[in-house]
Amino acid sequence: MSVISSVNGNIVNISVSGRFDFTCHKDFREAYRNAPSGSSNEFVVDMTAAEYIDSSALGMLLLLREHAGSEQSSVSIKGCGNEVKDILALSNFDKLFKIS
Repeated sequence: MSVISSVNGNIVNISVSGRFDFTCHKDFREAYRNAPSGSSNEFVVDMTAAEYIDSSALGMLLLLREHAGSEQSSVSIKGCGNEVKDILALSNFDKLFKIS
């Protein structure tokens, strides 16, 4: 498991690989913690290399959304494999995030 982040202007990219579970909680939080919160930033979570997500990962995504500004936030999740996309859909995350 690894979490890598980069900032390009007002876009914060967070790439998750391996198992996205509680073991990466600290790394995931650190990936966006220093980015200013509010609607001026766009957060992109790249799940191309993610093999698995669990309920703690869903909670981490909700915390990111809250940091980004909740209703006005711009948080998108990209590169989801079928299993990950199914879990996000079953959890109604497709209504909270832009998923591609």
